[in-house]
Amino acid sequence: MNSIKNLLKIAVDKKASDIHLVVGLKPKLRIDGVLVSLKDIPELTNKAIEEIIFSIINEEQKKIFLDKRDLDFSYSLENKDRFRVNIHFEKNNFGLVARVIKEQMPTLEEINMPAITANLLNISQGLILVTGPTGCGKSTTLAAMINYINSKRNCHIVTLEDPIEFLFKPDKSIIIQRQLGADIPTFSSGLKHVLRQDPDVVMVGEMRDLETISTTITLAETGHLVLATLHTYSAAQTIDRIIDIFPPHQQQQVRTQLAMTLAAVVSQRLLPQIKGGRIASREVMLNTPAVANLIRENKIAQIRTVLETNAKEGMVSLDQDLKRLYKEKIISKEVAQSQMHSPELLEKFKIL
Repeated sequence: MNSIKNLLKIAVDKKASDIHLVVGLKPKLRIDGVLVSLKDIPELTNKAIEEIIFSIINEEQKKIFLDKRDLDFSYSLENKDRFRVNIHFEKNNFGLVARVIKEQMPTLEEINMPAITANLLNISQGLILVTGPTGCGKSTTLAAMINYINSKRNCHIVTLEDPIEFLFKPDKSIIIQRQLGADIPTFSSGLKHVLRQDPDVVMVGEMRDLETISTTITLAETGHLVLATLHTYSAAQTIDRIIDIFPPHQQQQVRTQLAMTLAAVVSQRLLPQIKGGRIASREVMLNTPAVANLIRENKIAQIRTVLETNAKEGMVSLDQDLKRLYKEKIISKEVAQSQMHSPELLEKFKIL
């Protein structure tokens, strides 16, 4: 049986984004969004995966894993390749999924972030949300944002992560990275105490629950730039999700808070390119007076129209960005239409 180190090295060499170990199957790699089996390796037994898991966690982690039946942590090879690992049970069998973390720190230019992003990252306070489904590159986008601030501003940056993925080296900024479980018991407790640490910028790995969302919004209100992620598919859905998690009697207050503190929502998806590899398509909503008014008045459904008619402000709807990627022959018509709210927009559109 191949060791976990050999399997992880294969994943890196093949430029996979993830590796899956499932009982009864050969190890599988996700390459350019597609799962492929490692043909020369036998199907995995429950005992084999158990041995792999217990070879990379300590006794304390083992105790937590067996109690909670799930555990997230980071893992490094001797050559400094790093991974975000989830171990779990399925049908009472062991399972493992590891995400490959690129050693090179991403830049805004390398991941094709919209030009307006740099302006957003120079503001002193507000809430910037990066949203999208699992595996769409939200962590990479956040890392590029922190990397930009680190290289341009004299700030104190505090990150709250589960687990720590990219390792930042202080440049112009001080960067403190705190890991859930090891450094903080919960995201919400870490956020409550972060004010005592004199931060300028706070990054929250994921807004998972009511308490974390509430504390994150309050932190943005108190004069800090806050970057966070949420598992939503569009800017409008992001606003709805945040408001809906609160009890009905608090929702109007939250609308008012969001209208005041939200700076932008960047919603993204990773799509296969015609020439191979993947590229992010992004929707960008800026909190202009018009958007703030729609949030306050609970007219969220109208946000898409504002996105499509305010390109001069730096906003772009997902349909507009998909149309651009298709026009530039980066993605196929089928891929573009599969993600569009209004796929009929491409029917009349022809590429020369």
